[in-house]
Amino acid sequence: MITKLTHVSIYVLDQNSAYDFYINKLGFKVVMDVPLVPANGHRWLTVAPPDHPDFEINLTPITEGMWYSKETAETLRDLVKKGTFGCGVLTCDDIYATYEELKAKGVEFTKPPKKEFYGVEALFKDDSGNWFSLAQLEKG
Repeated sequence: MITKLTHVSIYVLDQNSAYDFYINKLGFKVVMDVPLVPANGHRWLTVAPPDHPDFEINLTPITEGMWYSKETAETLRDLVKKGTFGCGVLTCDDIYATYEELKAKGVEFTKPPKKEFYGVEALFKDDSGNWFSLAQLEKG
């Protein structure tokens, strides 16, 4: 029986830029940052929300040759840039304060906080184009 999901991957266009975004803008913590073999400048880079360190997000570069052909890598990069992939829901206790804090740090929101049937939600993009829901869920 499966008991837990511990890692997910999010495709990023540039690991250094993604590192800055997830650490300095979203406030995530680095869990693991080690070079990949063969050394091609990419690394196994995982981050996690500070209060949820047992769930790691692998910031995965789109690398041709290692996993993908040149054509597939180009297609994936184009799809990420276009915001094709919705990566998840991040929750917070005070969406209005979190929205203002992230906006002040330069996070691009595509939807400001709005009341929905499940709580209040805003949408934002990471520096690669992946979009996330930021939600303050209704209790109950």
